[in-house]
Amino acid sequence: MFKRLVSWFILVPLSLLLVVFALANRQLVVVNFDPLPLQTPLLAAVEVPLFVVIYGVLIAGIFLGGFAAWFAQSTQRRQKRLWRRQARNLEKQRDNISQKGTSIKAVTTPGAREKSALVDPLR
Repeated sequence: MFKRLVSWFILVPLSLLLVVFALANRQLVVVNFDPLPLQTPLLAAVEVPLFVVIYGVLIAGIFLGGFAAWFAQSTQRRQKRLWRRQARNLEKQRDNISQKGTSIKAVTTPGAREKSALVDPLR
């Protein structure tokens, strides 16, 4: 309940701030992706509201940061997969050893306990 209340106290004012920012920056700006001043531009210039440009840059930055973090953590993910594989192999080995140990216990008779103690690796 506390996390929900805190998130409301953070998200609602932040959302209102974004809406107020968008309303305050409605003037049109020219966005031009053509770096060379040619007579016939390769890409057309577009007029969009300023808040659209700023929000677009923010969203692009969030995605680029997410991709950068994802690529930076690839070595940790690879190591985690290796450790999981090793853990599965060790669990299989443990299960095989425990199955062999139970079969040895099942074969031995109660009177031959001293002999089975030398053979059984789990005792």
